[in-house]
Amino acid sequence: MYRVLLADDEGIMLQSLKTIIEGNFGQECEIAMAKTGRAVVELAETFRPDIAFMDIQMPGLNGIQAMKEIQKNNKNVIFIVITAYDKFDYAKEAINLGVMEYLTKPVNKKVVLDVLVQAMHKVDETRQKRSDDLKIREKLETVIPVLESGYIYELLLSSRSSASTENYRKLLDIQEQHAYAIVLEFGDRGENGKMTNEVGARVQAEKFYPELREIVKGYFHCIVGPLMGNKIVMLVPYDHGEVSYEERVRILERTRNMVYKLEERIPSYFRGGIGYIKEIEDANSSYEDALNALRRTDSHVIHVKDVPGTKIYDGEYPSDVEKKMFQCLLKADARGAENQANLFFDWMVTNFPDNREEIELKVLEFVMWAEREASMNNGVPYGFGYRKDYLTAVQSFDNYEQLNRWFISKIQEICKNSSTTKETQTETLVSKVKSYIEENYQKDISLEDVSRLVDISPYYFSKLFKKESGKNFIEYLTEVRMKHAKQFLRNGSYSIKEVCIMSGYSDPNYFSRQFKKYEGVTPSEFRERL
Repeated sequence: MYRVLLADDEGIMLQSLKTIIEGNFGQECEIAMAKTGRAVVELAETFRPDIAFMDIQMPGLNGIQAMKEIQKNNKNVIFIVITAYDKFDYAKEAINLGVMEYLTKPVNKKVVLDVLVQAMHKVDETRQKRSDDLKIREKLETVIPVLESGYIYELLLSSRSSASTENYRKLLDIQEQHAYAIVLEFGDRGENGKMTNEVGARVQAEKFYPELREIVKGYFHCIVGPLMGNKIVMLVPYDHGEVSYEERVRILERTRNMVYKLEERIPSYFRGGIGYIKEIEDANSSYEDALNALRRTDSHVIHVKDVPGTKIYDGEYPSDVEKKMFQCLLKADARGAENQANLFFDWMVTNFPDNREEIELKVLEFVMWAEREASMNNGVPYGFGYRKDYLTAVQSFDNYEQLNRWFISKIQEICKNSSTTKETQTETLVSKVKSYIEENYQKDISLEDVSRLVDISPYYFSKLFKKESGKNFIEYLTEVRMKHAKQFLRNGSYSIKEVCIMSGYSDPNYFSRQFKKYEGVTPSEFRERL
């Protein structure tokens, strides 16, 4: 079936064309007719023609204008122009619009049929191409998830070889040299935003995984990994090795919108962690960053840049004990770090009782590396001369018990410093912003401005600010402005309008409403009471 639209302001011409087409193609063609440019545009929106015979000179919109409008919603329609005006300008513009034929009236029956047959062949070719593309896409929809899962495994979980990863990149047509990871975690929401029912969530995920893939690919051009417990890894190829503050915020917003869409469509609670941009062959590092960002916060969505400390030292055997110890150190978990440190020390003494020097070196290595990690990740002060007596101390002990006590005391000290420093850092950031507000309250200040000042995304800074100050940013800014407004109002030399501007507001009516909301009276009433 071919849908044929006939547009001409002459009723006789329309009827003649309809008779010719129906007489030779019968039920193969569905025909619709219009006599004005506006009518043909409106009809084309619902009729969706495959082929359109268009007269150029019609009342209202001419044929050229009508064709332009039709093409906005239907790029595949084939136009055949029939007109009594053999004007070069019209013909030239019609060709620019991709018109298949430009015919001058009067047109005989044979010409109409020949042109219509050509147009039908073009419609058939377009439909066949569309059908072939859909078949290919259906096959790819089956193959691509397998390829993407394999690529994620290759990059993140295996001893990847350059040859195999390069093959995946060719198959998936990945041109970018850099990428960042997003780790999606899902399950039931417990206390403090922590995930529960991970096993049940993993079982449910088998059902919603295809829909999840569809949703995330609507937000990011990315590689979607397989289900890994209650987590899924997204690898987002990127053109550059660095990301600007503005782009980081945009990535966060897009991830947050994606998470909200997932929760809207899928019966589960989702969280998202975003890693640093790395060379694509080092994507495992970005994955670790994203994973640790999730571990270190209860935020719905978090970028690793917004959380101090994401790297976990990957030591030698027994690696699981060592890894847990450094995890506890980064979280300032003194008891957990002490337990793991004791386990590792016992392992050294049990397996290498005669290797005193190696045990001393390992203790020094752990302590110094822990101090460095605490400095890099938690902001603990770290200087060149801090460890000048370490070597002398470990060599002076009479036995392993004394060495172990020194080791544990250093681990506890690092945890204590990490905990104190993290709290101080947050207080310092908020104090810096409060000082900025106090000095600039008369200006047009936004959450984005102060977030940029401390180099933290607006969403995450908003949470920090409210947690530390007990108020959100707008509430605090308004409170500061109201405090100064009252001081200005006490000075009778300023008009209400001047007080409004001096307090950081441009609209006196809005200022008056805000003042009454906070003080219970308007600025004028406040002054009268004085």
